[in-house]
Amino acid sequence: MSGALMPGSILFEFPELFLKALGYTIQLSLIGSGGALLIGTVIALFRVSPIPPLRWIGVAFVEFFRNTPLLVQIFFLWLGLGALGFRYFTTDTFETIFRAATLGMALYHGAYVAEVIRGGLIGIERGQIEAARSLGLSFIQTLRYVQLPQTFRATVPPLGNIGIALIKNTSLASTIGVADLLQAAEVVESRTFRTEEAFGVVVLLYLVLTIPAGLGVNWLEKRMLIAR
Repeated sequence: MSGALMPGSILFEFPELFLKALGYTIQLSLIGSGGALLIGTVIALFRVSPIPPLRWIGVAFVEFFRNTPLLVQIFFLWLGLGALGFRYFTTDTFETIFRAATLGMALYHGAYVAEVIRGGLIGIERGQIEAARSLGLSFIQTLRYVQLPQTFRATVPPLGNIGIALIKNTSLASTIGVADLLQAAEVVESRTFRTEEAFGVVVLLYLVLTIPAGLGVNWLEKRMLIAR
């Protein structure tokens, strides 16, 4: 069998490079997903808030980040925030680049998370909300004890899909210099000219991340159905 059909061979030739890149990709995915969930939840609460200015902020956030390319956002966070004087983005170091990429992942996908959670909040039966209010619960307490728990259980599948999409979108971080899987493939390809093998390894490693993530989402969805 020819070397071009055996991507594993080049993985064993550059194990440290690929494993280090895999580690950065995992970090980007985990931090970005956690940030997206936090940001998305806050923005969703803004969107259902009875306070008009908060609703306007929520709408503006979602429309801006969903309707501009993620790649443009990452470049702006890397170059634009530093130029504007934000301290954590003023130095041209790997930490700064990684920080910009992570923030970009969180903000962009947070807009999609916000819409999913908002849909879940709206889907809660009105009778439950009225019952909670009749028991003396405030708006915040109703969200905390009645709406949000049910919303998170009901939105596991779409939130999981967003998380998997985020894992794949981490490949865009290589455009600003993050040493992720895609950049590792580009480095190996430039050294060996074995394009099929180098990018074949990346395909396999992304599958190593996304397939277990998909199985985990399916498992969690079943657990949530049982809990309900």
